[in-house]
Amino acid sequence: MPFDVSRQHLGFDTFDLVEQILVSHHFTRDGDDSHYRRETSRHRYAWPAELDLMARIAGLELERRVADWDGSPFTQDSTKHISVWRKPA
Repeated sequence: MPFDVSRQHLGFDTFDLVEQILVSHHFTRDGDDSHYRRETSRHRYAWPAELDLMARIAGLELERRVADWDGSPFTQDSTKHISVWRKPA
């Protein structure tokens, strides 16, 4: 899935949905335009429900979850989230 396509940079992510692995690929044009520098980074991702379970196992409870820093509601169409868990009083 491409996330940046420009003259200086090509960036795309590949996903392994079974293993929950994302590999981010970056190709950056070096100064003379004839060479690209290649970098990759591997990430393990978790769904919000998994994070909730880990928090519950750790004795925390979900205080709130929003879609972004503006506080937009988290919905099934949200592509990111901000979650806050707290230790019960």
